[in-house]
Amino acid sequence: MTTLLAFAFVLGVLVFVHELGHFLAAKRVGIRVTKFQLGFNPTVLSFKRGDTEYGIGALPLGGYVKMAGDTPEDVERDANGQVVRRSDEFLSKSKWERFQVLIMGPAMNIVLALVLSTIVLYQGAEVPAYEDQPPVVGVVVPNSPAAKADIRPGDRIMSVADHRVDTWEQFFVTVGARANREITVELLRGGQTLTRAVTPTVPPEQSRFEIGEIGVLPDIHPFVPRVNPGEPADRAGIKAGDVILALNNQPMTFRPDLIKAIAAHPGETITVTVLRDGKRLDIPIVTARGGCSGVAGNIGCIGIAISESTKSIKPSALEAVRMSVRKNVEYAGLIGQTLWGLVTRETSPRQLMGPVMIAQMSGESASLGWIALFSFMAMISLNLGLVNLLPIPVLDGGHIFIMALEGLARRDFSMRVKEKMLLAGFVVILMLMVTVIYNDLTRISWIERLMPWR
Repeated sequence: MTTLLAFAFVLGVLVFVHELGHFLAAKRVGIRVTKFQLGFNPTVLSFKRGDTEYGIGALPLGGYVKMAGDTPEDVERDANGQVVRRSDEFLSKSKWERFQVLIMGPAMNIVLALVLSTIVLYQGAEVPAYEDQPPVVGVVVPNSPAAKADIRPGDRIMSVADHRVDTWEQFFVTVGARANREITVELLRGGQTLTRAVTPTVPPEQSRFEIGEIGVLPDIHPFVPRVNPGEPADRAGIKAGDVILALNNQPMTFRPDLIKAIAAHPGETITVTVLRDGKRLDIPIVTARGGCSGVAGNIGCIGIAISESTKSIKPSALEAVRMSVRKNVEYAGLIGQTLWGLVTRETSPRQLMGPVMIAQMSGESASLGWIALFSFMAMISLNLGLVNLLPIPVLDGGHIFIMALEGLARRDFSMRVKEKMLLAGFVVILMLMVTVIYNDLTRISWIERLMPWR
């Protein structure tokens, strides 16, 4: 139920804001709006005020604004059968006025993304300290694509697939979008520029969206802020402030990796390598089989708190606005890269998600609180706004594209030509919808088991 309610809220807000943009722009330039509806037909609830009927449709997957005279067929004729154009009809307006109406839907979604991001950022957060640092390799995972390509600790990654990467966040996003596709990685090593060919692979935990990795990690390690008295780590000599470099000679970079590694050895002796006062120490510890503070079950534990290096972000209102603009510009660029990657086949179509996954992730975000939900809504709203600007007939950007072509040709295209363009656009959108829905279904385990070809 939470998932359905969250999905209805997310989609309802995004569609309402989008259609409100068209509605307000139409009213501003003097176009008569005959219907404003959230959801598709059949209409289950409606009322009329002035010239406009406001309604809610039974299928909550979109909405629309119906404007007078927005198609060549939607016309009035006089007694002689001649077309009568009224000044408050869509097609009677200039191309500039129609452009304003079409652009305002996507623009409102982009504005919503900026507003939601600003609200989220203004709350402040603890973020990993390495995310905005230059991508200097700290650890290369053994037998990973990076290890096989001779990428080494200390290498400064300059670009991935000809895209410059200045931070670890940019690096992970750029690599993640190119799973199972060979890419070039430009490195700086000892003042010399090197190029390596690498094919990112998909770890099992990332198969949901086919996010690629090459097996390089930043030079960070979890540390111990607290040791529980009398428990295995305390008896073995672990102290608060120790930085954990490795477990059984396997480098430890992130907190979840260390927790998982300890849990995998219940009742066994493990060797924990720590950094203390600049010295590297190997400390053997016999793990408990559950029984540590806050740990139960047949998993290993040693009785320590584990933390990662983070930094606090608490911007002022103005700084939050600036950060929101910067973040959304970066995300817009990444969305553009992804869309282009789909055309050039650099990006896997499995990274696309449709209504089923949006519903599921809406529920997951809602369960984490309103900040997570607003962050998710901002991402989807930006995607919706930018995708609607694509020059594909049927979308707002497609209608703008057709008007631009008519402007260049200095004449309106015939109805037959427009119908063919709209049909082509409909086919593209239909293929896209089939792809994303298929992707969604393959992410549901019991449905995927019914697909023998997978």
